[in-house]
Amino acid sequence: MELLKNPAHRAWIILMIATVVTWYLGEVGAAGTTSIIAMLLIAFVKGRLVILDFMELREAPRMWRILLEGWLILVSSLILLAYWISLT
Repeated sequence: MELLKNPAHRAWIILMIATVVTWYLGEVGAAGTTSIIAMLLIAFVKGRLVILDFMELREAPRMWRILLEGWLILVSSLILLAYWISLT
C-alpha cells in the first residue's frame, strides 16, 4: 500500500485513530483514573508524533529532540499531578 510508505501518512492515521478513541472516551463519560490516564497517555503519544514527524525532529540534532520531548513530559506530568491533587 503506497499510503503507508510515507512516515507522515502513518503518523496521520495513528493521530486520527487516537483522536477517535479519545473522543469516544469523552462521549461515553468515562470518568475515572484509568480513563483519565489513558487519555493523557494518548495525548502524549499524539504530541510525540507531531513533534517527531510533522515538525520533522526525528532526524534533528539531539538537543532539539530532548528539549521538545522534555517539554512534553513536563506538561503531561504537571497535568497528571494536578489531577492527582484534585482527588485528595
